[in-house]
Amino acid sequence: MPIRKKYQFENVEGVRVGRLNSGVNTTFIVYRIGDTLIDAGPINQWRAVKGFVSEKPIRQLLLTHHHEDHSSNAASIAKLANIVPFAPELSQKKLREGYKTPILQKLIWGNPQPVITQTMPDELFLEDGTKLVPIHTPGHAKDLHCFFLPEKRWLFSGDLYISKSLRYMRSDENLAQLLDSIRSVLKLDFEVLFCPHRGILEDGKQALTAKLENILTLCRKAQDLKASGTETPQIVVELLGPEDMMARMTGNNFSKRNMIEEALKVTDFSA
Repeated sequence: MPIRKKYQFENVEGVRVGRLNSGVNTTFIVYRIGDTLIDAGPINQWRAVKGFVSEKPIRQLLLTHHHEDHSSNAASIAKLANIVPFAPELSQKKLREGYKTPILQKLIWGNPQPVITQTMPDELFLEDGTKLVPIHTPGHAKDLHCFFLPEKRWLFSGDLYISKSLRYMRSDENLAQLLDSIRSVLKLDFEVLFCPHRGILEDGKQALTAKLENILTLCRKAQDLKASGTETPQIVVELLGPEDMMARMTGNNFSKRNMIEEALKVTDFSA
């Protein structure tokens, strides 16, 4: 599949790839800043990613977390560029030994290829000396990290953002942790947000603030309905609509009910 879209923001380049083109969740953007790559993209898009990666020498590959859309080409890039990718410590075992991937994710992204990585240090540097700081942001995944460039006021957000609103959650996601991660990132002095699914948001801090507020609003509504005696299945329908093909295709691993069940657990409503 050819590259679906190219991005350029100052010295940041990106390419959007994907087997399917059914919204932001089925395509992925690999970003490059000089000789640094951020995430590796899905393995079934290696041909397009390889063309992008091969345009310039690569000195370092930084992985935000282990999910297959972010990491699957890491082994191929490592071989091509003769490097050892950096990954969060919590990612390394899964990246090295592999992990079970749901069928729908295999269809969209392909089967991840194992890769040996080195542990992400507390600070990294671009070729021009610009500092890049990994920030642990669990919730979507235990190992998820964002990358903050304080001198640029940029945030490479991994899967922390994706959208201003959430309607579905995976069964292994933790909404309370996600909210805490968003709060911690919003304390940073950033402006532009680089999302590997949504794209480049020049009003990134405002967008992430809106996401926090939207999730908290949903949590309040869900808990108010629960307090009035409404059962969880009906809360799902009233707030998010009936379950659809996504839940059926994933065996409820990715569903609206997961979202509401997590919303009912939230106790911290601070913005």
